[in-house]
Amino acid sequence: MAPNVLCGNWYVLTPGTMASAMLSRSVAKVYATAQPTKAARASRVVPRASLNDAPKQFIETGAEAPMPTASLSMTTTPFDNYKFAPIREATVSRAMTKRYFADLDNYAESDIVIIGAGSAGLTCAYELSKIAPDVSVAIIEQNVSPGGGAWLGGQLFSAMVIRKPADKLVQELGVPFENEGDYIVVKHAALMTSTLLSKVLAAPNVKLFNATAAEDLIIKEDASVRGGKYVGGVVTNWTLVTLHHDTQSCMDPNVIEAQVVVSSCGHDGPMGAHSVKRLSKLGMVPDVPGMAALDMNKAEDRIVNNTREVVPGMVLCGMELSEVDGSPRMGPTFGAMFVSGQKAAHVALAALRKKQAAAAAKKAANAAAEAVAA
Repeated sequence: MAPNVLCGNWYVLTPGTMASAMLSRSVAKVYATAQPTKAARASRVVPRASLNDAPKQFIETGAEAPMPTASLSMTTTPFDNYKFAPIREATVSRAMTKRYFADLDNYAESDIVIIGAGSAGLTCAYELSKIAPDVSVAIIEQNVSPGGGAWLGGQLFSAMVIRKPADKLVQELGVPFENEGDYIVVKHAALMTSTLLSKVLAAPNVKLFNATAAEDLIIKEDASVRGGKYVGGVVTNWTLVTLHHDTQSCMDPNVIEAQVVVSSCGHDGPMGAHSVKRLSKLGMVPDVPGMAALDMNKAEDRIVNNTREVVPGMVLCGMELSEVDGSPRMGPTFGAMFVSGQKAAHVALAALRKKQAAAAAKKAANAAAEAVAA
């Protein structure tokens, strides 16, 4: 009788069929001969660990018990007889929740909120952590895993192509690459994205709220600003709640106030270009032509050069800009995403400092008026 089939950590036993296998270096052929039993039994899956009692357990099935694998158990590793420090389940719960709710409290009023943790959003956060470590930055990302579409190159390929001079950021991060003249190639997009993400998460002034959706914007009226309205923050909810508003009763959101919001939600999609579409419905941007067809050479320059504050309090970067400007899509080249995020950081910081200066001047004027009145 043929030996039982080993699949990972499980032996699959098929009493109604015997199979024999012949393997070589270059070819694998499996010959199976059906041999129905008098009373065909259903296939069983037996944990590999239980095979220490194989003869006793296999008598009932009529299957052949495997030979003992003593050599495997004789292997010695540094992790044998491993034991963790004791902990209570409630301790684990409190360790997570108290920190998360402390973050919600601390970032309820943020200096800058970034919507979308793709390549542009992460680079914006990274740049802000360098040039303005005093500024509180909250990132809202709808997915569990941040990074957007930057975990792979085009068409699910591994390599990431970055046109120069955007390679300066890659060198700054210490990511290895191949120099191809006018462009560089990182061997796997995930290497670049994970390195960038690790820098952002390590920054003391940045908090990532992933699995969280920006459902709406906070819009305030102010006759002194262009258009009479400005963006004052974001309306948030768990992404799973956002996706099920039409299947459940009312599930109200949360909010985060911000002096400046940077939106990097990507081009149009199920939850893409969210901020542009909302601003359009509110009449705050007059025309949204949508993204034009692919042209790499024109697209990347336009995305970087058009990165700007589109309405008071709202900076756009990355491919979301193509929706409001009608810029071409760029396809699988990432330089503009990174540089647009870097530029957005400087634009957002300038807008923040302007607001802070105006608030300080107003406070000084009120103090002077109170002093005179006294």
